[in-house]
Amino acid sequence: MRRGGEIRKARRGEREPGLVAQLRRPPGGRDARIMLLAQALDRAGTGVWAAACVLYFTFVIGLDAGQVGILLGASGVAGIAGSPLAGHLADRFPVRSLLIGAHLLRLVALCLLLVVTDFALLLPVVAVTHLGDRAAKTLEMLFATRVAGDRRATYQALSRSSANAGYALGAGLAAIGLAVGTRSAYHVLILADALSFLVAAALVWRTREPRGRGLVTAPAPADAAAPQTAPAAGGSPWRDRGYLRFVLLDIPMNLDDSILAIGIPLWLVSHTTAPHELVPAFLVVNTVLVVVLQLRVSARVQGPRRAAGAVALYGLTTLLCCVLLAAATGGGAWAASAALLAAAVLVTAAELMRSVSSWELAVSLAPREARASYLGVAGMAQSVQKTAGPLLLTGAVMAAGPAGWITLGAAVAGLSLVQRRASLRRLDALAAEPAPAAAAAPA
Repeated sequence: MRRGGEIRKARRGEREPGLVAQLRRPPGGRDARIMLLAQALDRAGTGVWAAACVLYFTFVIGLDAGQVGILLGASGVAGIAGSPLAGHLADRFPVRSLLIGAHLLRLVALCLLLVVTDFALLLPVVAVTHLGDRAAKTLEMLFATRVAGDRRATYQALSRSSANAGYALGAGLAAIGLAVGTRSAYHVLILADALSFLVAAALVWRTREPRGRGLVTAPAPADAAAPQTAPAAGGSPWRDRGYLRFVLLDIPMNLDDSILAIGIPLWLVSHTTAPHELVPAFLVVNTVLVVVLQLRVSARVQGPRRAAGAVALYGLTTLLCCVLLAAATGGGAWAASAALLAAAVLVTAAELMRSVSSWELAVSLAPREARASYLGVAGMAQSVQKTAGPLLLTGAVMAAGPAGWITLGAAVAGLSLVQRRASLRRLDALAAEPAPAAAAAPA
């Protein structure tokens, strides 16, 4: 019996090398390794700017809180267009060239912030930056689906681990500039972010264009009833009701992002007796757990059917997180702190599930011949959540008190079951259709 256990352990070790080993030899080989480095540097620059942007607009440019809110809200709306635009173009032009262009677009827009101080001019500049940001993220994952093939879930895990590490590094570097607090220090931070885009573009230039245009060329996972159909509805995702239903339901499956970044900190400050010094710990917990666990979670959720199961786990985990947040209002500071930290762990677990399920289903539920444009539309779910999620949490959930969190958790859990069922039905429908499928979209 012990012998069998040792053999199974050895086999697991062969199948699942550690994070460092997989980063050295990622799915996709040399090109994937270069792209992962480019993403890490890109996210490091993004971490610098994310930590400094609100303070820069407030103390250097001189905008009031209302103007900053309008600026960031409008840029978020502009970012929604980045994903479908990138997917549409990727069906017609090389992904590699488009990604280099997106990085250079962000570089130019960010450098303009050094000289633009008028609010009316800042609106389009920041909007273009966010549009390029969302386009770049979609193009990175399109690149991954082509070079990593049926190991795209592993690549996604490596991408998230390296990106989170880069983001944390950038936020730490930004703290130095913020401590100095001068206009020149803020300009250095902006230039550091711009430099990350330039280096990322140079690294992408060293890669080779992945095979195919709209196609994802590698085979689907063995356990998946992989769709082999022609593009539904004439190849347009906007006329594919089944896929649009998936994208719509995927929006609340991204709420963990707003809960972690906005919901938990604001709830701590406004409704609990926990110390304010606890707020940075939430990001630390999230970053460490994602870096350490993302690869292991992805290894256990291979293929679209398991990804559909992970959606249901996302809903359950989010519900438990919301229950803890509701309970954090009762008791003293220690009890509130423990509940909030546990909620941060659970929302990170939800994020781990979402990062595996969302992209895998977005790929598997799309017709193979038009996946680039389909994946561009799927990328809108995260962008919409980034715009609507904060408004939902601050305007409705927290305003309703603990009952608001319970309601939110129950709603996400219920919708996750609907998403799981709809995804499985679409997978079955796609698998049942012959290769020369009719243009009608599956339900």
